[in-house]
Amino acid sequence: MERITVADAVRSLETLLQILDNAYWEASEIAHKDVIYDIISIMHIEINELAKLSVEDHYMAYEPTSAAFRNSQGKLKLLQNNLQHWVNRSSTLNMLEAELPATVLLLNQY
Repeated sequence: MERITVADAVRSLETLLQILDNAYWEASEIAHKDVIYDIISIMHIEINELAKLSVEDHYMAYEPTSAAFRNSQGKLKLLQNNLQHWVNRSSTLNMLEAELPATVLLLNQY
C-alpha cells in the first residue's frame, strides 16, 4: 500500500469538502442535508487540525488527527451507500463516487 502523506490527505479532504458543499445545496430532503452537513462539519474539524501542522510535517505519513474524523466512517459509508438516492445532479454524483473512496481509505489505513 502506498503511503498517504499529510499533504495528500489535505488535498483529498478539501476536494471532498467542495463536492459535499454542492451535494448539501442540491439535496432535497432535510434528513439527507443533516447527514451531509454533519460530514462537512467533521471535515472542517480535521482540516483545521491539519492546518496547525508545520509545512515540514506535510510530507509525513497521514494519521487522522481528530476523534470526530476517526469516528466518521459510519456516516461516510451511509452517504456512499445512498448516493444514488440522495444526490440528484449527475456531475455531483460522479465527483462524489470518485472522491469518497479516497476519504474512506484515509480512515482504513489508520
